[in-house]
Amino acid sequence: MSSPHPGPAGLTGRARSRLVGLDRPAVLAVLNVTPDSFSDGGRWADPDDAVRHGLDLVAAGADAVDVGGESTRPGADRVPEQEELRRTVEVVRALAGQGVPVSIDTMRAGVAEAALAAGAVLVNDVSGGAADPAMARVVAAAGCPFVVMHWRGHSAGMSALARYDDVVLDVRDELAARVDALVDAGVDPSRLVLDPGIGFAKEAEHGWALLAHLDALDALGFPLLVGVSRKRFLGRLLAAADGAPRPVEEREDASHAAAALLAAHGVWAVRAHTARGTADGVRVGAAWRRAREGAPEQDRRP
Repeated sequence: MSSPHPGPAGLTGRARSRLVGLDRPAVLAVLNVTPDSFSDGGRWADPDDAVRHGLDLVAAGADAVDVGGESTRPGADRVPEQEELRRTVEVVRALAGQGVPVSIDTMRAGVAEAALAAGAVLVNDVSGGAADPAMARVVAAAGCPFVVMHWRGHSAGMSALARYDDVVLDVRDELAARVDALVDAGVDPSRLVLDPGIGFAKEAEHGWALLAHLDALDALGFPLLVGVSRKRFLGRLLAAADGAPRPVEEREDASHAAAALLAAHGVWAVRAHTARGTADGVRVGAAWRRAREGAPEQDRRP
């Protein structure tokens, strides 16, 4: 299957075999070792439970596990760096020691550096390096892939920042500016992955517009990682007759459907809370894309 961007450079060994050169998007499974994340806060706060869950995610079809020690749900406050380190580093080390490709989900350069030393192979920063000026130095020195999400501010106040003239063009331009800043700071552009940040300083209509126009972000020339799993805009789409959003734990089918659509588009990776259903969804979407690309030109539809 041809894809706009086959994946970032900078991966070696088992991580490369799992995350680069696939005929479908990679599945980056969420492992929140936090007490307050929006969908699974507290479930994996114990390190042994977290490691077992990470291994279960890989056994169920995840290609990598994204370990995060600080909630970024809307309205969340930050935790001290030492607490984030305490929550994450040993879990990263244990999973990496069992051959699991691990991503560290952090906005702090110190946490990223410690996690990379413990065996992480990718840094996923929801601020795209904007929250900590030292992050660019850390990822540049490590030569690791770096996920740059569109971000306008910390979770506690991001809802007030969801104001756009044209959300697709604004997100595209703001991501391009972030890329320029990172490259100027020494980050190899071949290591960069972009994320439109669905749900971060964005209302439901903004998320749908971005998903419908991912080609505008493809035009920037970088692989895309997209996370929509269990998010509020799906809850609102599936609201009950009285307007109450579908509960978080009942959004999985919609999340898997979205994963299939993202794969049909050709993103590099999908970030999700469940592995098996997401892996099934991306395989369906990828097969659809392969069939479409393999069809005779006259049989293709716009």
